[in-house]
Amino acid sequence: MVTLAEAAQAIGVSYRHAKRLKKNVRGGIRGLIHGNKGRAPANKTAPEVRERVLELSEQKYSKFNDRHFAEMLVDLEGLNVGRETVRLMRRDARVKPKRKRRAKKHHARRPRKAAEGMMMLWDGSPHHWFGQEYAPCCLMAAMDDATGKALLLRFVDAESSWAYLDLLDGVVRRHGIPASVYQDRHSALKRNDGYWSIEEQLAGRQDPTQVGAAIEALQIEAIFALTPQAKGRVEKMLQTLQDRLVAMLDLEGIKDTQSANRYIDEYFLDYFNRRFAVEPLETVSAWRKPRRGLDIERILSLCYEATVANDNAVRLQGLVIDIPPGRGGRSYAGARVELRQMLDGSWRVYYQDTQIAAAPATGIAEPIRALNRRKRIRAAAETQWVYLASAQPKEEGTSPARTAAGSVRRAGPGRAIGATRIA
Repeated sequence: MVTLAEAAQAIGVSYRHAKRLKKNVRGGIRGLIHGNKGRAPANKTAPEVRERVLELSEQKYSKFNDRHFAEMLVDLEGLNVGRETVRLMRRDARVKPKRKRRAKKHHARRPRKAAEGMMMLWDGSPHHWFGQEYAPCCLMAAMDDATGKALLLRFVDAESSWAYLDLLDGVVRRHGIPASVYQDRHSALKRNDGYWSIEEQLAGRQDPTQVGAAIEALQIEAIFALTPQAKGRVEKMLQTLQDRLVAMLDLEGIKDTQSANRYIDEYFLDYFNRRFAVEPLETVSAWRKPRRGLDIERILSLCYEATVANDNAVRLQGLVIDIPPGRGGRSYAGARVELRQMLDGSWRVYYQDTQIAAAPATGIAEPIRALNRRKRIRAAAETQWVYLASAQPKEEGTSPARTAAGSVRRAGPGRAIGATRIA
């Protein structure tokens, strides 16, 4: 005679469940069969819904990952199908996942900043954003560390000084000035050359890049990451954008940067932040408004230094800007002036913080730092920012445009470098 406790141990169930089985078996051996056997689950997806999901997966949403596809089914198609159900359907239909998952290396997590505006992260991502059949371009992205909010996204031809200045201009105008910026060591952000002038050696630091000088002028603390993982939040956001934004642009049939920027401003930026932004620990914002009198346009521009020649003209490679007479017919010959190329490509000339000339827009070129060859004593030679000319040669039969504010003359052919600004 076997006791109930011994029987429960023999068949591998609890004593309580053994009592339940003993009660059920009194009505016959069928009492041991589960009551739901042969019944369809109450939450089983209907065959017509499954067929519709797989049809959409193969045709309209073929570039979407499982989670993104499930979200689109709810938002745009009115099909309330969960992400795991979508995944199982796709795998059963032999649809491979969009990318393979690999075990991640261990990196210590950096806690988020407490308040919005305390730290901005930014980076550029070159990629085939419009498909492999189109030339790659670069997406410039800025995000807030405390919330993970995408502050601004902008498509440009390449990651450059102008692209970072234009991105910073948009962030300042939309949100304000952040307390700090976390960034990599791209040559537009950090000097990577080994030249140190005597003044730099005495100061114990190299002069900043064009973008670095603008950051200092706005009193933003610049923090440089030593590894890509150190700025992992913006790297992860760019990976998500390479997945989701590419799929959304393809869904909308967008294949150029101007239309893509308009789509981002009108829809995608808000959509992305609704999905991924989090609430900050502190409700008080750390964004700073530009103080009164701060010339943001001048700060966020490309800066060059030059000496006015005896004919009252300033020369950069391939570019000549005439300086009109000053007050009382004053000549500026021999004066050291500051040339600023604005974000729209136009030029301004400043002498002792006063604008003395302006000139029409030319192509925007990436500034390089080169040795000033005019110094006769090599030991006293210094480096300076050099403008690589992007102005085209003057057409025959035309004369240079002259205005009361000044004029620009095009001296010889130049190289087109950089990209025109995308609104």
